[in-house]
Amino acid sequence: MPHSKSALMAVSLAALALAGCTSERFSPAGSNRAPAPLAAAPSGTVTSNQLPPPSAATNASEFPEAPQQDTQVAALDPNAAANAPDVSTGSVAGVWNVNVSGQSCRVATPQTKFGAGYRAGPLRCPAPMDGVKSWNVEGKQLAFYDANGGVLARLYSSGGERFDGQTTSGQPISLTR
Repeated sequence: MPHSKSALMAVSLAALALAGCTSERFSPAGSNRAPAPLAAAPSGTVTSNQLPPPSAATNASEFPEAPQQDTQVAALDPNAAANAPDVSTGSVAGVWNVNVSGQSCRVATPQTKFGAGYRAGPLRCPAPMDGVKSWNVEGKQLAFYDANGGVLARLYSSGGERFDGQTTSGQPISLTR
């Protein structure tokens, strides 16, 4: 019986080897499998000329006046700090939906110690929230920090599961769950 298993195995291996030899992978490089060459694309003529000399020096008065920026920055309500509910690290921990000047993303705020606060993970956020590395609670404020410890945004609890504030560049920002 052991002899027949060996013979069966030898025959199987020989058949497998012969099947592999009939593969087209081993055919010569000059076979008909190569794609037909593409026709050359028509090209235009190339010309070369000298550039004209630069025009006379331009006068600054020839340029149109710069548009006046009527920048409106969302300001925190001066009473927001006084009327804001207390904030704890436990109430901030989790994943938040963030809205920065109308652009949405998410920020994870686990309670993993990092620097002077806790690690934070922005998820496809626009600037400046894309640079958030940590967060911490400072009194009644929630603050987000960059890698160097600089403040990126400060927010106050608006009650329930919502924070409102602004970035250091003045953009309105809100967090909701």
